[in-house]
Amino acid sequence: MVYRQPWSYFVNSPCLKCSPVAQYKCQLFTMEALAGGWDADGKGPSVWDTFTHQGGERVFKNQTGDVACSSYTLWEEDLKCIKQLGLTHYRFSLSWSRLLPDGTTGFINQKGVDYYNKIIDDLLENGIKPIVTLFHFDLPQGLEDKGGWLSETIVESFDKYAQFCFRTFGDRVKLWITLNEPNLFALMAYDHGTFPPGVPHLGTGGYQAAHNLIKAHAKSWHSYDSLFRKEQKGLVSLSFFIGWVEPADPNSASDQEAARRVMAFHLDLFAKPIFTDGDYPEGVKSQIASMSKKQGYPSSRLPEFTEEEKKMIKGTGDFFAVQYYTTRLVRYKENKKGELGAIHDAEAEVLTDPSWVNLDWVYVVPWGIRKLLKYVKEMYNNPVIYITENGFPHSDLTSLDDTQRWEYFRQTFEELLKAIQLDKVNLKVYCAWSLLDNFEWTEGYSCRFGFFHVDFEDPARPRVPYSSAKEYAKVIQNNGLEGHQ
Repeated sequence: MVYRQPWSYFVNSPCLKCSPVAQYKCQLFTMEALAGGWDADGKGPSVWDTFTHQGGERVFKNQTGDVACSSYTLWEEDLKCIKQLGLTHYRFSLSWSRLLPDGTTGFINQKGVDYYNKIIDDLLENGIKPIVTLFHFDLPQGLEDKGGWLSETIVESFDKYAQFCFRTFGDRVKLWITLNEPNLFALMAYDHGTFPPGVPHLGTGGYQAAHNLIKAHAKSWHSYDSLFRKEQKGLVSLSFFIGWVEPADPNSASDQEAARRVMAFHLDLFAKPIFTDGDYPEGVKSQIASMSKKQGYPSSRLPEFTEEEKKMIKGTGDFFAVQYYTTRLVRYKENKKGELGAIHDAEAEVLTDPSWVNLDWVYVVPWGIRKLLKYVKEMYNNPVIYITENGFPHSDLTSLDDTQRWEYFRQTFEELLKAIQLDKVNLKVYCAWSLLDNFEWTEGYSCRFGFFHVDFEDPARPRVPYSSAKEYAKVIQNNGLEGHQ
């Protein structure tokens, strides 16, 4: 089982001059499970603090993010890495419980505000634009104790938190992500129970959480639009985790339909309400309703939006943000036994091609990102697209030469150029994952995505560049790949 991406349990010379919009950029989010300082300077506990401290092998070797790469105390070192790469944009996340320890505006932690103010100000002083994410899986424990994302009260709580952030940082932050990978998070946290709070509600929890996440995003978007946009002139959206899928048998009509259903469950369940008409895809609604009836439920397990909610949700994305890592094959699999779970609702089985090279859950399928971008263009009326995450992991190398990983990036960039020049995809921003090796959720420190190596056994947490960092810096400097016209 792989827990970073959903297909696992959803069962997871001259340079190549790109068009002016093909800007290669990098990001790192500083969610507190990665930044460390889990209880420093007045920060309240998040669900990930609670989850990792409970043990029980929920995380690789019972590792925690208490210190992680220690960005909380080593921000100046991070900034040196950012400048060494020559980044133009830097994506990071705010910790809700560092700013509002109990999740509410009843008490504001000024030291948390100061920490993020310093990051934002330092970035801007160095000509680097911040891309700021409000929620990256780390819900304040106090709000989870009140029902978390399964409770509709979270919509109002998130909106108040978002307004606080817009008011506090929005004079300088112009690019906002409200929710990171809500389509992954809803299932991992509240359906499968692999992420905190760690209590599975198979077949129901993911859909209920999704319902509230969509409404929370929409409400906060309207708050920005009505209260802050005129003066601050920023953009607000959310980012989706999206793996591309292909029918296992391209000549099979049932496999083709299964692949389309998986994309609808995986992406369109969230994207269609926000970017099209305020409601879930008809095919997804009918599929879940049919399955629910067979399983003896009195009504569909997928909640319904009211007409007023549909109007509120429609059109609440200023750009379309995707996070792509890999591709899978899909085969039709009838749900004869009435099993619960999104993959069973979609009546599909997820596979890989034995010829694909992989490390952990990431298979090297560069053409998948081009097909995904074309899908988004065609399904969602050619939106402006931001790639807010993309990367390839490696284990703890004895050498800093990560040639295989750089080859993944090189091939990916070639596919992005095709998407821009041949498919006319409106790609504006690219963010690689990630600046530093960090705490990768349930995989702990076993899976490294950084351009800079971090020695987690050394209290000083030194940052040392991999060979890929040097190559990536060249791409940024040239705005393209060397050796291509």
